[in-house]
Amino acid sequence: MVSLNRVVMGPASRRMIQELKPHRLKVAEVSGHYGEQFDFKEYTQFRYPEYDICAGPYLDPETGKPRKFDLILANQVWEHLDRPYVATKHVRQMLKKGGKFWVAVPFHVPFHAAPMDNSRWSARGLKNLLIECGFEEDLIQTFQWGNRHVAQRNLEQKWPPEYVEGEDDIENDPMMPICAWAMAERS
Repeated sequence: MVSLNRVVMGPASRRMIQELKPHRLKVAEVSGHYGEQFDFKEYTQFRYPEYDICAGPYLDPETGKPRKFDLILANQVWEHLDRPYVATKHVRQMLKKGGKFWVAVPFHVPFHAAPMDNSRWSARGLKNLLIECGFEEDLIQTFQWGNRHVAQRNLEQKWPPEYVEGEDDIENDPMMPICAWAMAERS
């Protein structure tokens, strides 16, 4: 079963990434495993605490310069960062010209400190974060999804709630986001 919070975001994001032709891409993922489902040309995971994106871009051990990628993924990570603006600037340094940053974050979900829980963004908030970190506004796509039913389910004792087809309302209400995601391109 899929988490109710990701029932719309997951398929929409997979389509976005598939359109980039994954088999051609050199990809990095920040503290996650979302990218394992794709057939990337090259896929590197940078996991916290060994790699802390807030401390700096991931460096090439031979040159000492930031490693360069076609795509960087961050799924449900940015809300846990102490310094998300600095981290986003580091991600931008690691992107090749034309490279893309896909980031997905919760908005209306329970506090989940793992090891900390610091921030929430709507689609507009993600766009603002990306613009302030150097991405051009016209090269950013943002999305959000949710509704009151899902918000209510997020208050259940068992979290995250799992999607039950035919029982859960997944119609989007733009005034009640549960999660947001964005794809930003480096110019």
